[in-house]
Amino acid sequence: MKLRIKGNSIRLRLGQSEVRRLAIDGIVEESTVFGPSRYEFFAYAICASPEVSVVSSTFADRRLVIRVPSGMIHEWSTTEQVGIHAVQHIGNEDGLRILIEKDFECIDGPPGESEEDAFPNPQLEAACRPAGGMERLI
Repeated sequence: MKLRIKGNSIRLRLGQSEVRRLAIDGIVEESTVFGPSRYEFFAYAICASPEVSVVSSTFADRRLVIRVPSGMIHEWSTTEQVGIHAVQHIGNEDGLRILIEKDFECIDGPPGESEEDAFPNPQLEAACRPAGGMERLI
């Protein structure tokens, strides 16, 4: 699972196995250790929850948790739906934007980055077809 935080937005991208695990187990977690102390870490998780009715986030004890209604996770994981988007109201007019996406193969990604768990990119297939949809005869 990849995490991107920029300004007041959080973006999670999950590979195929992580989407399956979220749908079956209800949780996917990751962590980053910054030093030898047991307190020098940052963790983040996405949870499918039958108790919530909207996408929400919390941050406590060095841990970011995104909660998503179980029904939304089921719909997202079993269809071609690419992402789940929500805005959490935090007391200002912008709010906190939360985006959860399926991680697709890059068309021209950086060399050496593994994409074996990425979803097939639908744009990659279109980019490799000859213009006009006609097969090239060689």
